[in-house]
Amino acid sequence: MVRAFALLAALCGAAAPAQAACRLALLIGLDISSSVDAREDALQRAGMAAALRAPDVQKALLTPQGASVALAIYEWSGRYKQVVVVDWRVLDSVQAINAVASQVETSRRTLRGDPTAIGHSLDFADQMFADAPRCDFQTLDLTSDGVNNDGYGPAVAYRRGVLAETTVNVLAVGGSTTDDQTLYDFHIDKVLRGPGSFIEIARDYSDFARAMHKKLYREVELQVFGNTTIQAPKGG
Repeated sequence: MVRAFALLAALCGAAAPAQAACRLALLIGLDISSSVDAREDALQRAGMAAALRAPDVQKALLTPQGASVALAIYEWSGRYKQVVVVDWRVLDSVQAINAVASQVETSRRTLRGDPTAIGHSLDFADQMFADAPRCDFQTLDLTSDGVNNDGYGPAVAYRRGVLAETTVNVLAVGGSTTDDQTLYDFHIDKVLRGPGSFIEIARDYSDFARAMHKKLYREVELQVFGNTTIQAPKGG
């Protein structure tokens, strides 16, 4: 009788622990191309960590309870120059968020002197999402201070179906070698993708922490009406 009950429980899934729902897989790509010097890169990493530690961002990441956000971070530059900084991590507690903040804050740049290959960065992001936890939505948050000048551009990647189920947002950092308006226009026209996608602008890297804080909060905040969670669907 005991064996029969155990078999029935296994078949019904009663013995398996329930897995917490993942509402969003958020991937952040940090620009480390040749236009980003050592000081600017340090500001970028510190700004990313500060945004994750902000109380309002942490509250948004952890609301509603039981609907987690999975986060990963990579750095990118030339066509074959992408490196994972933080692999996929489910942010289900303040401790988990702070651990990721410390990891990115203490990380060291791995690549220097390479051009800006945005199309290849999108390809790499697509591959990373293939290994992400199963979540309801996917968002790529791409940081960039320049236009594509190496390899194929975003249009080529998108035509091949890259990130077809992903919303792509941009944090454009001004004050670099690319004219600011050219930078903004390029990313609005060529990189943004999916319903609700948007661009956030930092004046320069000294403004990165403020801009990333604002952008990250907007990306993870949920509006809950009754029992229904409202969020933009995946980009198509």
